[in-house]
Amino acid sequence: QVQLVESGGGLVQAGGSLRLSCLFSEPTFSSYGMGWFRQAPEKEREFVATINWRGGDIYYADSMKGRFTISRDNAKNTLYLQMNSLKPEDTAVYYCAAGHYSDSSVDPYEYDYWGQGTQVTVSS
Repeated sequence: QVQLVESGGGLVQAGGSLRLSCLFSEPTFSSYGMGWFRQAPEKEREFVATINWRGGDIYYADSMKGRFTISRDNAKNTLYLQMNSLKPEDTAVYYCAAGHYSDSSVDPYEYDYWGQGTQVTVSS
């Protein structure tokens, strides 16, 4: 059974940076498309970024473009999200997700496995 474990969340001041990591438990990581989503209190889960199995076909939500960078290291079975110029509205629980189809996708229903989430809090 695939497991995803996020780490790297925390409390940061506005304008600061954080790097989230997502460790994939199986050696088949390189065959999965991956994504990051987030959910703020009393809001629906929203798309953040996605990347295909080779590290290409990268897409970001409009509000994250230029500030967030998604990447992956298939040798380490790890997905990353570098977040710069953080804003209080970026406060949310961030989830990584893996999809069997190996492509990138903005649709959460195309993902088969989800991590437990890591809290990111940005203070003003």
